[in-house]
Amino acid sequence: MRAQNAFQQQVEEYAVNNFRLPGQAHVGFVHLQVSSLKRSLHFYETLLGLKKAIDLGSTVVLSASGKAPYHILLTELPGALPKPPRSSGLYHVAIRFPNRRELAKVFRRLYVRNTEFQGFSDHLVSEAIYLADPDENGIELYVDRPRTEWVMKENQVQMATLPLNLDSLIGELRAEDSDADPVDSNTDIGHVHLHVSNLHKADEFYNGLLGFDVTQRSYPGALFLSAGGYHHHLGVNTWAGQGVPPPPGNAVGLLRFGINLPDRQSMDSTAQHLEEHGAHFEFKQDEILNTEILRVKTPDTLNVDLFIN
Repeated sequence: MRAQNAFQQQVEEYAVNNFRLPGQAHVGFVHLQVSSLKRSLHFYETLLGLKKAIDLGSTVVLSASGKAPYHILLTELPGALPKPPRSSGLYHVAIRFPNRRELAKVFRRLYVRNTEFQGFSDHLVSEAIYLADPDENGIELYVDRPRTEWVMKENQVQMATLPLNLDSLIGELRAEDSDADPVDSNTDIGHVHLHVSNLHKADEFYNGLLGFDVTQRSYPGALFLSAGGYHHHLGVNTWAGQGVPPPPGNAVGLLRFGINLPDRQSMDSTAQHLEEHGAHFEFKQDEILNTEILRVKTPDTLNVDLFIN
């Protein structure tokens, strides 16, 4: 059975008596605390090809186009500590490219600059390259396979970790492609994968409270969740250990991430659902992005900001 139709049917049936995020919801941005803004900008601008959209001194906002929508926020904390290995927080942020050729172009630019890679994987639903930024924040660069090729089994999207065919990927390059080419403006944040302290609490929060659908439960120590039948907008795992604490406030890593909602009605219905379930949240004006956000805190004290693009 093809994934899109089967999974969407499941979502619609489940949504009759349960709050769900709208199908258009997706990850909008991540906000990272870094130890050196200069060093991080070399990585995200020069190597990955993102563009500076807002410069506030100690905070810089990057995007694929150099304007909204924004994708990565970097805030410098000089002398910030490394993130402790046994702590919750970011596992990786996944930057999604619109096609294989664009992923191949970025891979080649990284390769010729002697970038250290951490892995290459075929996940059935996507093809991915793994590395780390200068503060050891995990980075995934990936491209989706067409949704018509995703497979459902027992109401779960089938994903795996298989070797990536790099020769096939590199074969997408054309003679006119240059390492100086800008990153494609349709590049965005496809998903965020988190270390959490407790998988059950994460399930209750992201699925039961925020309204993401669980798309994969069978991967050991992990859950994958999405809106609208995507393979996953969020991954959560306990691979750093059960009951691990949050990192200290003066450590590098993820400060918050944003979920982009399609309209005001979605924002208000989410707030109503949170209120009905006794969840603490607040509406506030985001001074960096100059937009209203609905902020709710995860069980591991991360801020999740829901906003309208």
